[in-house]
Amino acid sequence: MDGFSYNNIFDTKGIEYLVIIAFLLLLIPFWLLLNRKLKFREHISRMLGVLTSNILKIPQGIFYSSNHTWTFMEKSGIARIGLDDLLVHITGGVKIHHLRKEEEMVRKGDLIAEIEGNGKSLLIYSPVSGKILKQNTELITNTELLTSDPYGKGWIYNIKPSDWIGEIPSFYLSSDATSWQKRELDRYRDFLATNIGRYLPGSPLTVLQDGGELINGSLSELPEGMWNDFQKEFMELRE
Repeated sequence: MDGFSYNNIFDTKGIEYLVIIAFLLLLIPFWLLLNRKLKFREHISRMLGVLTSNILKIPQGIFYSSNHTWTFMEKSGIARIGLDDLLVHITGGVKIHHLRKEEEMVRKGDLIAEIEGNGKSLLIYSPVSGKILKQNTELITNTELLTSDPYGKGWIYNIKPSDWIGEIPSFYLSSDATSWQKRELDRYRDFLATNIGRYLPGSPLTVLQDGGELINGSLSELPEGMWNDFQKEFMELRE
């Protein structure tokens, strides 16, 4: 019949099916990437939401330094040094490498040790000047002492100070130490919130929850770049 045309609907549907399949093939990788980012954001948000100063150990009679080391002056005049509780809560389980030998002289701010966790590391600088008398070699086999007993069996070195009186003003003591640690904890929360976007572009964290307890090892799950930034922000000695 003139003017009449016939279209095979199965040919038309076949094209539609191909378009749908192609769309799904493009959508699935995007969905997987988005889901991974959301899970990572939830994990970091959880870390931010559980940081609090309530469980931090801040013993009195100890001298605290801006690079999160501590010094305890014994009656014998020998100074014992180690890592503060806030730092070991942030890093979680780490190994320590002593970089100074006994009888070596060090000045305040000299590199004395390195802590390592999950293939990432932080440098530790001496909070005092003096002569290295002893390494805590027990930390080599019992690395957990750094985190379980940071102010006791987790000490790093014994040092005979050479300028103790002159270096005392740079330490935090008593209530000043408590206030400073709380400020440092707040600064760490801000550090996580503002820097994580650099390592996960397009997924900034905007919500900080309150309450909870400090999660052990929050820094250990973050990339090496964050450790490098943490070194610059928190591990340098300041007068």
